[in-house]
Amino acid sequence: MVRRWATLLALAMPLAGAVDEAGAQANRPGPPHEWVFGSWTGGIFPIGEVDPAGCFAAPVVIFTRDLVMRVAAFDVAYHQRAIETAAALPDGALEFRFVPAAPVAGRALGGRLPPDIGFGCGGSPDLLRVQRRGPDEIAFPDCTDFPSPLKRCVAR
Repeated sequence: MVRRWATLLALAMPLAGAVDEAGAQANRPGPPHEWVFGSWTGGIFPIGEVDPAGCFAAPVVIFTRDLVMRVAAFDVAYHQRAIETAAALPDGALEFRFVPAAPVAGRALGGRLPPDIGFGCGGSPDLLRVQRRGPDEIAFPDCTDFPSPLKRCVAR
């Protein structure tokens, strides 16, 4: 029991300093892609009304602070891309540069990249441009893998 309390106190100590700096933290802007964090559906086919349970159960794209994950056409797992940079563009869009994908040896593709490792955008699988279409709608312009807009998964 004492060990548990010691662990909790050790975890809480950095938070004590953060409370003192609450004003400074509030003035720091978040990452430029903060508005896109969350789960999204659609993109592959046009969608109508989104069922929250179905959307959260199987999102098509998930954005986090450090990663973008997308469904894979021929794989059960999501393809996960680490974000190298995220930048807001003058037109309000976002541009993601991903850590370059490396071929995986010993896979069925013989050491090549899976065809859906990117988003089908332009010439590089390591770039993604995200255009905001509304408060809960985005699009990936000129991306053949995602020709339709995506809608955010939201609870009702």
